[in-house]
Amino acid sequence: MVPRYVLDFKLGELTTYTTDVLVIGSGIAGLYTALKISEQKNVTLISKTALTQSNTRYAQGGIAAVTAETDSPELHRQDTLIAGAGICSNEAVEVLVNEGPSCIVDLINYGTKFDEEDGAFALTKEGAHSQRRILHAQGDATGAEIVRALSARVLENERIKILEDHFTLDLVTNQGECIGALVRTSEGETVYIRANATVLATGGAGQLYRYTTNPEIATGDGMAMAYRAGAYIKDVEFIQFHPTALFYPGAPRFLISEAVRGEGAVLRNINGERFMDKYHPQKELAPRDVVARAIVSEMEATGSTFVYLDITHESEELIKHRFPTIYKVCLRYGLDMVTDWIPVAPAAHYIMGGIKTDVNGETATKRLFACGEVSCTGVHGANRLASNSLTEALIFGRRISECVKGMEPLGEEVPAISFSLMRQQTMNSDTVIERKLRLQKLMLTHVGLKRHEKGLTKAVRELERFVKAFRYKLDRPEDIEYLNLLTCSCLVANAALLREESRGGHYREDFAKRDDIVWRKHIVQSIEDGVLEERNTNEDE
Repeated sequence: MVPRYVLDFKLGELTTYTTDVLVIGSGIAGLYTALKISEQKNVTLISKTALTQSNTRYAQGGIAAVTAETDSPELHRQDTLIAGAGICSNEAVEVLVNEGPSCIVDLINYGTKFDEEDGAFALTKEGAHSQRRILHAQGDATGAEIVRALSARVLENERIKILEDHFTLDLVTNQGECIGALVRTSEGETVYIRANATVLATGGAGQLYRYTTNPEIATGDGMAMAYRAGAYIKDVEFIQFHPTALFYPGAPRFLISEAVRGEGAVLRNINGERFMDKYHPQKELAPRDVVARAIVSEMEATGSTFVYLDITHESEELIKHRFPTIYKVCLRYGLDMVTDWIPVAPAAHYIMGGIKTDVNGETATKRLFACGEVSCTGVHGANRLASNSLTEALIFGRRISECVKGMEPLGEEVPAISFSLMRQQTMNSDTVIERKLRLQKLMLTHVGLKRHEKGLTKAVRELERFVKAFRYKLDRPEDIEYLNLLTCSCLVANAALLREESRGGHYREDFAKRDDIVWRKHIVQSIEDGVLEERNTNEDE
């Protein structure tokens, strides 16, 4: 059992700072939400590291929204629901496809420069999209361009106070309300930031796995904090593994954007044979879960640890112009996309589930909101449609800003909250590194792309043993990150064991078929209420 708080404290003895709204996280969700809220409220924005370090920065492919005359919200809706495998929230998807275009206008007004061709947006197509609707920037550096534009606006905004290199330890709750957070400053002091509303925009949890496209900061902090604070965690068994991450000696698991396949690249096995036509009629542009499992199947059949991505049949001009970042990274490791097939393999990329919210980003804990990858709005269902994630972050961030504008402030009195941990043993840094690696390998082996009851049962038991063996004197951020990863691992493994079917990003070898009669529902977990089941009532999906 994880503790309610990760450290001993007495609230009244901590240095206290007050803000209208506290936004935790500095990716697209955090930056944009802070900007929208600052139109009427003062905001404190916390960044775990530097302001521009986030998952968003590494987003290559682009952002999905209806901007072409040949496209429509209804087509975008259909594509999203099909990819989501029957458990999307219709209401949330309607919000996404109809409000997305106006958020693109917002980004442009904030200074984002999307690529154009002949005076119109240069649109590309990615897996499971029926239309070209993906806007991109600098070829394959969309996330970096959005972060550049938004962070520049945040830095010049006098109503936004930025706290870089600050680590959020826990959310503080009182009588069912979130009243701010405990934060470790860049100088190492623990302080209390009191806020009328708190927004979690902390990103994903890619570091649950040994191989991931996510940066090292993606340790599931927001989800774990929200769980400890009593929020509901929903659909976390659905993990998206990106099919094509660079697999090369000495190279990181660098993302090779789905847009490369959208521009004509094909997949070949180790024998040079194109294989996707055996698995799906959309071939290389099938939903990501289908492509990722097909790659693993080919790797198993050929005894290889990778497959090839081949775009050598396209022109050198197109490759260098459209994918300048990917081209330069591959070249750094001696691979020329113009002439070489690129070795790739799946890697953990995105978590469809997260903190359960409504369509306004509000959680079950009053005054606590969430948006971006840390949240579960219901948009993605069991499998995120490519490039919907950045759109989702904007739309629900803007909706949160509307909610908090009229929120009543907290009372003046600071409640006398204190907490004391029962166990008090410090871990050395080597032990933390070793335990993290052991955790990642366990998750990759038993809670990865392909799952089975035997392996999942073993994973759940091992994770329970890890929790019991852990000692909670958490003096360093890396200790707390490990506890956050451990918490998220337990949530994911438990949900994966319970869902006895295959759907979207969750594949059970012992229950290989989708079961809409029994399993068209959601698994919701709470530290107070345990495991709950929530029926999906969207009859037209």
